[in-house]
Amino acid sequence: MSVADSPIVRRTTPKTPLRALRLVAFLAAGCILGGTAGCGGSSSASTPAAERLQREDLVAIAHGLRHAKASTAREMTSARIAWPLVANGLPATIPPATQAALSAARGAARAIVLPPLMSKERARSLTGPASGIAGLFRTFDGLTERGWTLTAAASVQIDRGPAAAARFARENVPLYIDSVYDGHYDAALVGKSLLAGYKKLGGAPAFGAALTQTEVDALAGAYSPASERLHPHPGVKLGS
Repeated sequence: MSVADSPIVRRTTPKTPLRALRLVAFLAAGCILGGTAGCGGSSSASTPAAERLQREDLVAIAHGLRHAKASTAREMTSARIAWPLVANGLPATIPPATQAALSAARGAARAIVLPPLMSKERARSLTGPASGIAGLFRTFDGLTERGWTLTAAASVQIDRGPAAAARFARENVPLYIDSVYDGHYDAALVGKSLLAGYKKLGGAPAFGAALTQTEVDALAGAYSPASERLHPHPGVKLGS
């Protein structure tokens, strides 16, 4: 197989560059935490009607996060096994246990549930904090799936691919590993963003039974640094 036919080569330039996706996530976080004007949806709840709509959207987002929670937890379980094996780069010889762990992480990432409301098309209609939360979750989903898929493919090329394809995979795998880390970093911001949005829109007295403080706290815990951040930090750089 030639280098041009390698799956690593074919997927090196995704339709949406990973750096651009990362920027989207930080802009989304800014919308939620800083109230930046010009973000998706209404930038402030300036009228009772606008505030009511933002609360409705946040309730819908919370339902989506609850629906996705089990699949994100399964991905994290696989990630905790695979991540220490690749955080500092892939070894010269890929052990079978590493191949198996990467395959499991790839499968779990592909199975993450992206609630329909958080799709790029439907999320455009979201207002207030819900808009930014949808962007963070969507970026987590995309970066994690791409990162694990390409890292697993790189490991196969390094282990038994042609010399040129193996060399290419070795040079570029730090980018894929960083994508996994960045995706989980975004997932860890979701809970904080949900808590901030809930408080901003009036908290338990304003939401009532539609979204209780207990429900918000549970979701914030599921999408928190303690639940979603990967350790250690990536120890390999592109071009190393």
